[in-house]
Amino acid sequence: MNQICRKIAAACLAGLAVCVTAACADGTETGKNLIQQNKKEEKVVNLFGPMEKSDPDAENTARTAFDQTVAMAEEKLGLTVEYRTYTAENYKEKTYDDVTLERVRAGMDDLYLLNPDTIQVLGLEGKLLDLSGLDSAKNLREIVKTANTVDGKLAAIPQEVVAHGLFINKDMFDKYHLKLPQTPEDFLECCRVFQENGIETPVGANRWWLENFVFAQAYADLYNGGNTQAEIDALNSGKSRYSSYMRPGFEFLQTLIDRGYIDAEKAYTYEAIEGEGPDFLAQKTPVVMAYWGAANTDTSYGSPDFELQVIGFPSSLGQMPVVSMTGYGICTDAKNLEAAKETLDTVLSDEALQVYCETNRVISPSKNVNVDCIPALQPLKDKIEENVYVLGSNARMKVEQWGNTCLIVRKLLQGASVDACMAEFDRLQDESLAE
Repeated sequence: MNQICRKIAAACLAGLAVCVTAACADGTETGKNLIQQNKKEEKVVNLFGPMEKSDPDAENTARTAFDQTVAMAEEKLGLTVEYRTYTAENYKEKTYDDVTLERVRAGMDDLYLLNPDTIQVLGLEGKLLDLSGLDSAKNLREIVKTANTVDGKLAAIPQEVVAHGLFINKDMFDKYHLKLPQTPEDFLECCRVFQENGIETPVGANRWWLENFVFAQAYADLYNGGNTQAEIDALNSGKSRYSSYMRPGFEFLQTLIDRGYIDAEKAYTYEAIEGEGPDFLAQKTPVVMAYWGAANTDTSYGSPDFELQVIGFPSSLGQMPVVSMTGYGICTDAKNLEAAKETLDTVLSDEALQVYCETNRVISPSKNVNVDCIPALQPLKDKIEENVYVLGSNARMKVEQWGNTCLIVRKLLQGASVDACMAEFDRLQDESLAE
C-alpha cells in the first residue's frame, strides 16, 4: 500500500511539473489563470470503503460491477470519484466499523459504505443525510426502506439485498432419503441421521453467521404475522423483551452444540467460508451457511462437485431467508454534498442497478430491477419475492441486532449459558431504554 501511495504521489508531482513548465513557457498571466480555472471546475467526490478502485481487467466481479456504476456517474456528471480505502494494516486494531464511525463524525469524506450497526448509530446521531428525496429512493423495495430508516429518515441505501441461507449438499440429503428441513425439529432430525451414518459434525459453522439460526426463529412471526411495527414499538418501549424472542434460537444452538452437530470450538475460531468451506466442498459436511453471493463465486461455493441448494433457515413458518444490508450513506457535513447526492443517485438508478445486479447476479434494492439467478438460489429468491423473510438488521429497533447478536452467540460458543446470553440482551435493552 505504501508503494502504491508513493507511486501516486510521484505521478501527481510529475503532472504538476508539466503544468508549471507549460505556465513558465507561456510567460503570461493567461497560463496561470487557465490552471486555476481548471482546478475550480474539477468536481471530486470522496468515497470511503473497504475496496480500492479495481483494475479494468480485474477478476473480482463485485468490485468490477461497482466500478462500472461509478464510471457511469463520473461520465454523466463530469466528476471524479476518489476511493479512500480501509486496510487493516493501516488501522492496526481498529475494525472497519470503528474507522467509519470516526471518519463520518469528523466529516472526512462524502460517501461511505456502511454496515448495519454503524448506519443505526450514525443515523441516530444525525450524521447521515436523509436520502428519501433522491429520485432512486422512489423505486426501493419496502424491505430496504424498513431496514435502513433511522428516526424517520432513510439513512442509507444498498446496491444489493444480501440474503443469507443454508447451503445444502442435495446429493448427501438424497443419499439418506432426507427432505430439506422446514422447521427446527426437521433440521435436528436430519443432523441425527447424518451423524448416525458416520458424519461426525453435520453442520459446518463459523464465528460470524450462526446468528442467522437465531433470527429465523426469533422473528419469523414478527416479520410475517402482519403486526410488525406494533411488535417493534413494544420492544422499543420495553413492553416486550428481546430475550423472549431470542431464547428459542439460542436454545436451538445449544442443542446443536450439546449433540455435537456443531463443533463450538472450531466455529469460534473459523473465519467465514475459509474455515468450514473446504469440508463442505469435499462432501464431508452436508450443511453450511453463507450469503447469496457465495453461490455465484467460484472461489466460494460457485463450482461444487455436487448439486447445491440454498434454502432458508428453519423456523416455525418454514424455510426463512435472513436479510441484512450494508448501505451507502452521505455525511451531513460532506464537503461536496450536492455532488455526492448526484453521484449516489446515479449509482442507485435503475439503469446502474441493472448493470450491477446482472454482473453480480444479486437481488436488487429497486423493485423495478429483476435478475435471473442460478438454479441453486431459486428457493431463496422465491421466498424473498413472496415477501417471506426476516431482517437481521433493522435500524428501527433501538437495540442493534446484527452485531450484538453475533457477539452474544460467540459467548454461547465459549461456554456461556443460554440464561447468561438472555441476561445480556436484557442489559442491552435496559441501556437503550435509559437513553
